Amino acid sequence: MANLETQQLDNIIASRRNMITLGGAALATLAFASVAKAQTTTTTLTDADYLNFALNLEYLEAQFYTLATVGDTIDSLGVGIASGDTTVAGGTVTTKNANSYISCKVPFTNPLVSSYATETASEERRHVAFLRNALGTAAVAMPNIDLFNSFNTLASLLGLGLTSFDPFADDIHFLLGSYIFEDVGVTAYTGAAPSLTVTGNLAAAAGIQAVEAYHAGLIRTTIYGLDQAATTLGAAGTASAVASAISHLRASVDGSNSVTATNPDGDDVGLTTQTVALEGASSYTASTLVNASTTGSLFPATAAGGTSGSTTFARTAAQVLNIVYAGGAAGTGGGFYPMAMNGNVK
Repeated sequence: MANLETQQLDNIIASRRNMITLGGAALATLAFASVAKAQTTTTTLTDADYLNFALNLEYLEAQFYTLATVGDTIDSLGVGIASGDTTVAGGTVTTKNANSYISCKVPFTNPLVSSYATETASEERRHVAFLRNALGTAAVAMPNIDLFNSFNTLASLLGLGLTSFDPFADDIHFLLGSYIFEDVGVTAYTGAAPSLTVTGNLAAAAGIQAVEAYHAGLIRTTIYGLDQAATTLGAAGTASAVASAISHLRASVDGSNSVTATNPDGDDVGLTTQTVALEGASSYTASTLVNASTTGSLFPATAAGGTSGSTTFARTAAQVLNIVYAGGAAGTGGGFYPMAMNGNVK
């Protein structure tokens, strides 16, 4: 990373609390003023529409992980990206260095991170193939995907003084790039599940959601572990602070209104520590490696201590689009999908 960016990141730990005190509404206003929130279409949605929405997300994840591990795109490895009926060709993938895909291959130095990345790339490609097979001729083509401008835009919105971010630079940058996707994918599947009407589709979605949750947990744990010492981002604690800023931004702009004066982080929990109560004593320190909501669970249930169950919270399709479009308008797109997703949920 450039020296200037490193200097900027050195101030993250001290500045993050000041950023949070702006409040979710203020941050969202600064970031997305005059930009329309993304919406789903008014069409009555079917199971196929929700599965195609998931397929759009899986195209994004599969391309990211495949580029990071082999320096090429999924279609070069034999994974289909055209529409199921072959009438629409797959879109393009924008990356750094004028779409030099080989330059996206991460120079991993940590065997654990490299192994995780390779495994996840394989699993995300299988998710694409599985959903395309399930949808048959109804499968949408891969939309245009941006893995360059999108990261730079999000970096500038974190409130940390960054103007660019390269998720393919090294191990910790790759993990933070992954952090953006996986938590969103878990909440997207959780939100879509109640709308599925075919038992087989629900079972399939639950299976994929579980794997995405494994991915998210591995990413969060690995970032937290590596961040106990200095990384290329800066001193110990810097990477977790960046991850927490990403979580706060997602919660602030997704339209859920979960960020409040009494809940400044919203439902999207970052990487930090918390004080928990055990046997009546509230003096035990624990991590927040699991992105489990205590205020906005899909099925709130009063639990000990007045929380609501510590379950995975849900995002609607519109809330997911608000994040991945970086505030782009409904049907128009932006962020990771510069020309919007394909299908009826876009």
